[in-house]
Amino acid sequence: MSAAGLVFLGVVSLVGGIGITAVGPGGVLPTIGLFALTPLSPAQVAGTSIVTHVATGALGTAAYTRSGQLREPATRRTALVLAGTALVGTPLGVLAGTAVSRHAFAVVLGCVVAAAAGLVWYRAKHADGAPGPTPTSPPTPLVVALGFAVAVLSGIVGVGGPMLAVPLLAAAGLPVLRSLACAQAQSIVIATVGTVGYLVHGTIDWPLAALVGLPELAGVLVGWKIAHALPTRALRNALVATLCLLALYLVGHG
Repeated sequence: MSAAGLVFLGVVSLVGGIGITAVGPGGVLPTIGLFALTPLSPAQVAGTSIVTHVATGALGTAAYTRSGQLREPATRRTALVLAGTALVGTPLGVLAGTAVSRHAFAVVLGCVVAAAAGLVWYRAKHADGAPGPTPTSPPTPLVVALGFAVAVLSGIVGVGGPMLAVPLLAAAGLPVLRSLACAQAQSIVIATVGTVGYLVHGTIDWPLAALVGLPELAGVLVGWKIAHALPTRALRNALVATLCLLALYLVGHG
């Protein structure tokens, strides 16, 4: 890669980190950057990307523990259920991720990105409309189903759990900050199990993981502050539009 390409990948990773803790679906941006800007195979893209989410998940979890969300018993219980599903779903995703072709990887990643954009839009539409019923914790069977699906998809393409978990949990009735907190906790397990799986297959590019991971970590802290201090409508709308364009690119040019 050229120096300009490396710098651009670093900037994309910083923006992705901001999106992880500010609105949820940000971790996919470094994955797309690795896929589009480097000659890595799909398994190498997934492995290199997923390893960065160990640190971002740990930092995000610490941040939401400090701000109180993960100290709430109901939130902590939901986070533990999600983490448990990741132990089962992520290895299955890794197995699939080491076998997919570049075109299939692009299509799956594009569909995941499109789904995330749709879920963020759905959550925004309902949050900006008339007040609904008081938010409650989703039933455990639903959390198990959502967590398992998120873990499998995350293992395949190497994205962080918050990309899909946050809008899914919010759509199921969990308040946004609690959804963000739970998703950060799940992402630690997804990333750790995924890292071990892809490490066994020898598909992690450690120098690129560092290039992506360091600015992504900085972005996580910035995004956490944004989530607590600023209206996120503009960022959310920009993210939805960006995700839609990226989904079309991935499906059409994979």
